[in-house]
Amino acid sequence: MKLRVGVVGLGPGWEARHRPALLALGDRFEIRAVCAEVAARAAQVAAEFEAVPVDGFRVLAARDDIDAVLVLTPEWYGPLPILAACESGKAVYCAEAMDLDPRRAREIKRRVEDSGVAFMAEFPRRHAPATLRLKELIATTLGTPQLLYCHERQKVESSNGSVARPRCPSEIRDLLELVDWCRYVVGRDPTSVVGVNHDSAVCARHDYQMMSLAFSEHGASGALAQISYSRYLRTEWHEAVSFRPPAQLQVCCERGVAFVDLPATLIWFDDAGRHLEALDRERPVGEQMLMQFHRAVTSLIRKVDDLEDAYQALAIVRAAQESSDAGRRIRLRD
Repeated sequence: MKLRVGVVGLGPGWEARHRPALLALGDRFEIRAVCAEVAARAAQVAAEFEAVPVDGFRVLAARDDIDAVLVLTPEWYGPLPILAACESGKAVYCAEAMDLDPRRAREIKRRVEDSGVAFMAEFPRRHAPATLRLKELIATTLGTPQLLYCHERQKVESSNGSVARPRCPSEIRDLLELVDWCRYVVGRDPTSVVGVNHDSAVCARHDYQMMSLAFSEHGASGALAQISYSRYLRTEWHEAVSFRPPAQLQVCCERGVAFVDLPATLIWFDDAGRHLEALDRERPVGEQMLMQFHRAVTSLIRKVDDLEDAYQALAIVRAAQESSDAGRRIRLRD
């Protein structure tokens, strides 16, 4: 069954991830309408896919020839396209994180659940070949994760001596994905979080954020994940930007340790020594996620797990900020 979709927003992942995936999966997806903040770009993409450019996301979601809405960037309208899709009974593929306050996030979650539509949040890190293979090794060879060290180092552009924000991906998007990545690898939710932020000396924002997630269970000590997100290396420091980047994820397990660099690099060690996995021939992550969305919409089983995952990740990021402001550990409730 070919799914008729409308595209809302052409974000930073369009050229590298979404456009190639939709072209490769032409037998499963047919773009019928495109809505973007820049009308000329929407018309260009619509012409490429033989679709119709649409002025507003509400008009797009209400079209009779649309089965699902692909929200590929929040732009200025935030979560409103998700609500419009729910009102029209259309499935939602959400590729961008929404920086919402807890009350607003709960409202969005409730509206999606009440609508009865399928919802999928895009988490590229958990669907990457290296992550999927890591989960297999945890279940068969390495054993239960004990310690996780998760790193993301973004470079920033500077102008006239002042450091500007990184262009993409957004800060909240990265933090949500890193939290979800650790939750997915461990296989359960953290019970508490400690957050620490460092303010930049040259502009009013954080240049380093750290959070420590404790996965204790029934009072017993469990896994511990440390997430660090930095934005202090400037683009003009060419050698420093590429100097000794840490592994994006290091996982110490009961019977070994693994080092992951996305999308397809996995090196792990056990008593037998060093093992290098060749994963570069796997299907691209963008195609894998859209294929899962296609199955979710066309099957009889409604998919809303990603909605809960996105909501939980946002709650943890908010709790980490609260922890940094208050200077104490924050317990996480169900």
